[in-house]
Amino acid sequence: MFRPALALALSALPAVAGEITSPADPAHLGAVDILAARVTIDGRTAVFQMTLSGTAGATDLAPAGALAGAPVHAYVWPTSLDPAAVGFEPATGILALVATAHPDFDDTPLYDEDADGSLVNDGWKWHSHWVVLTPTPDCGEGALAVRDIPAGATPRLPATWPGLPLLIDSPGYSPVLSGAEITLRVPLPAVTGLESASFDGVTAALRVNADLHTPLLCVTDVFDVASGELSLPGKVN
Repeated sequence: MFRPALALALSALPAVAGEITSPADPAHLGAVDILAARVTIDGRTAVFQMTLSGTAGATDLAPAGALAGAPVHAYVWPTSLDPAAVGFEPATGILALVATAHPDFDDTPLYDEDADGSLVNDGWKWHSHWVVLTPTPDCGEGALAVRDIPAGATPRLPATWPGLPLLIDSPGYSPVLSGAEITLRVPLPAVTGLESASFDGVTAALRVNADLHTPLLCVTDVFDVASGELSLPGKVN
């Protein structure tokens, strides 16, 4: 729910050069209503942040009970970077950093986000990915999907690729959700050319194909776009 007092308080914060700001929309759930998106450089770390009109991560995500048809909620920073900047095959789509949660499956096989001793049961915890997005008509008119890897193909992939037939990486950056903000800190040496990149901010829902066929992971709902039109006007500061 939109909270006017919170939005008023946030509007008084000093603007960050290069950030994208967006007016609050009472029609949106506060957890997906973007007020600002920014990427800043702090020493040898890039800091990706998004400010919402409500509480970050407070989305209602009912599990499907299986991988097939599983829902995904995501905070997304699409960038102008070539996917090769983080180890994917060059010129394969839109490279985006994502903070995501999905209760039905785990796609970070190297990490135990909930510290319970198991590496395969914590997809419900907010975690990070690099993904390559591409227009995919089979997902709907004008829709995007995480790019599939065709059977038998051997594209260049990051070392922490989780083994799914998708252009997706699980780099292990831990999202910090605090009040109205979500933050991801990324080591600069892991991303080539970020300092000169542009970006946008998006809140979205995705869904795994119910038949587990391609396209495997479609964007099904775009809740909010910081720029209003996915024009990537943000500049890294």
